[in-house]
Amino acid sequence: MSILRLPGRLSDVQTLLRSLDWHAMEHEVAREAASRLVIVGPVNSGKSTLFNRLHGHKLSAVSAVPGTTTGVIEHPLGPLMLVDTPGFGEVWGIDRATTAQAATNRADLILLLLDAAAGVRQTDLDLYTSLLEHRVPVIVALNKADLIPKELPHVLENTERLLGVRPVAISAQTGKGIVDKLLPAILSAAPSVAVSMAKALPDARSHIVDRIIRRTAGVNALISLEPIPGLDIPLLLAAQTRLILRIAAVYGQSMNVSHARELLATMAGSLLSRYLAMQLAKLVPGLGWLVSAALSAITTWGIGQAAKSYFEAGGDISAPKLQALYRRMRRLAPRRLLRRKASSTQEAEPDTEP
Repeated sequence: MSILRLPGRLSDVQTLLRSLDWHAMEHEVAREAASRLVIVGPVNSGKSTLFNRLHGHKLSAVSAVPGTTTGVIEHPLGPLMLVDTPGFGEVWGIDRATTAQAATNRADLILLLLDAAAGVRQTDLDLYTSLLEHRVPVIVALNKADLIPKELPHVLENTERLLGVRPVAISAQTGKGIVDKLLPAILSAAPSVAVSMAKALPDARSHIVDRIIRRTAGVNALISLEPIPGLDIPLLLAAQTRLILRIAAVYGQSMNVSHARELLATMAGSLLSRYLAMQLAKLVPGLGWLVSAALSAITTWGIGQAAKSYFEAGGDISAPKLQALYRRMRRLAPRRLLRRKASSTQEAEPDTEP
């Protein structure tokens, strides 16, 4: 297979930019910004309490009486549509599982909320198995973890053994574990909801955007492991374009085709040398491919962080300052990415705190 000609001129990069399907990317990001998160679980597991906690005020009825929620309750949390459902199980002789199950048919993400204090049973496994049939990510959370601090490690282990997935321990009543455990679990399982969640939760916005940037940097690193020079450039540009569109959507900025091209073109002078370095590195088998992947991750992270600062400032950053910001972020990238990788490893260790 012949080696493709490297894009040695700025006009070559601009031609590649024009070849991207910008409108399709805009529609893709727009869909991501209108996701549906459906909360399901057995009766009295605390679904409505969590629903209200995420919104910050009472929208769904909460009661100690099982089965208080009798129908589906939908309410937008920013662009994210949050859906509360009736509990699965017999309540007053009425099985509302059909109502709750129907709500999951349009879900982009399902949160299965179980009662840690009640323990996990075979019926919970049956429910979890049925939810997997929807072919969307399912997150399992153990609510009321604050009520059983001593028994919690055993309940976590038993749930993981029964369901085959590690649950997240939270307390919807106190809010503990929601921001630092539940939200990261949701983003890891369904990255496509990151845009809508970041828009809906201002306090967690910067953290979520950083996760979007790191994920794109990781994806581009894998793309750049492609050994044939030139083949990865269109894919890298497409991924970096989507990254900018997603960050723009998070900050509520209108990002059309011409604006996106302008923003990328502002960085194109710096990007050109990086793309050339990536492709030349591929000429050295093995080690060169790894170098190309590392350069790709660093470049993408720098673009993402520069774009984040740009939109945080409302787009009020001049071209020279934006270029300087990108170069500074690119220099910081190796240290920041390695530091985050180390902290992610620590976060992955089992945590038995409620």
